[in-house]
Amino acid sequence: MKNYLEFEKEIKALEEEIEELKHPFGSEGISEVDTKKIQNTQDEINEKLKETYSNLNSWQKTLVARHEDRPKANFFIKTIFKKFTLLSGDRYFGEDKSVIAGFGLIDNKSVLIIGQEKGDDLNTRIERNFGMMRPEGYRKCIRLMKLANRFNIPVISFIDTPGAYPGIGAEQRGQAAAIANSIDCSMSLTVPNISIIIGEGGSGGAIALASSNKVIMLENSVYSVISPEGCASILWRDPSKSLEAAEAMKLTARDLLKMGIIDEIIKEPIGGAHRDPKIIADDVKYSIIKNLREFEKFSKEEIYDHRKTKFLQIGRDQGFSKSTNLKEDGLIYMVPTLQKIRHHIHKNKLFYAGFGLFLTALIVSIIY
Repeated sequence: MKNYLEFEKEIKALEEEIEELKHPFGSEGISEVDTKKIQNTQDEINEKLKETYSNLNSWQKTLVARHEDRPKANFFIKTIFKKFTLLSGDRYFGEDKSVIAGFGLIDNKSVLIIGQEKGDDLNTRIERNFGMMRPEGYRKCIRLMKLANRFNIPVISFIDTPGAYPGIGAEQRGQAAAIANSIDCSMSLTVPNISIIIGEGGSGGAIALASSNKVIMLENSVYSVISPEGCASILWRDPSKSLEAAEAMKLTARDLLKMGIIDEIIKEPIGGAHRDPKIIADDVKYSIIKNLREFEKFSKEEIYDHRKTKFLQIGRDQGFSKSTNLKEDGLIYMVPTLQKIRHHIHKNKLFYAGFGLFLTALIVSIIY
């Protein structure tokens, strides 16, 4: 039995109709299967899926990102990587099963794989804590990222979480510090790290592992500082205004790419990644290999500077670049050209006002 979202009612009815048409037993016993009608209905489903999924609003995309059948991190790890070796424990408290981590091979090269896992059914979701990591999970990732950095092994992260676990036990064991340390570790790596947001990228629980050289999103995934329901509850004291909140938050892949917060969007099959997981796995694999090859000729310092500059330039036209002054160490801010022009005009506004009046008077005298 497939799981359907609220806006997929017509698609559900058509797919149920196909199942009935495929059944060889009718009301009068064995009947002939009408293959032509099945094909016509399937074409109608494809057209309806294409129409529906090309016009999703931000809230509907959030629902797709949370879809029960959507491929999870464990699926991608098993499908994309070879010889995956699971590693556990933070060496301080215990094991956090909401995050899968270990080393594997892709394109015959070793990589560290980190995947936030929500689980596929009720039992595994409870075991995985619905993808909400505890401090020991972040400390495990930090331990393995440092190990990968030491041996010059790239880091691949699959992001899929509503946020870090907010329970009292997690707070007592230093949840905020664990997230901050994970961000610091991700940013300080001298090996390339790539993050793929495969479903829901929520709050600090996501950014802790998504502070990467390349941040990639699946077409129908979302990435935000808070859930739409949480935002609506804070701003309007009304969780039912989730649609308005989702639209205002700009949490979709298209919006985030336009703002320069992410680097790439991986297109999903018609109807979402859950309708053809194999295709989306192949596309994710291709993207990972392509982006890893981009960094092959980078030095450690260049990889580090690439990541730093990427985040410093978010919200700016040009952002920061390496200083050309040998005495200066680090980055300098490059003022955008438009901002320079505005500043110059404001500083010399009296001159330009007087020149404007003179020019106007000259034109009037010539005309009359």
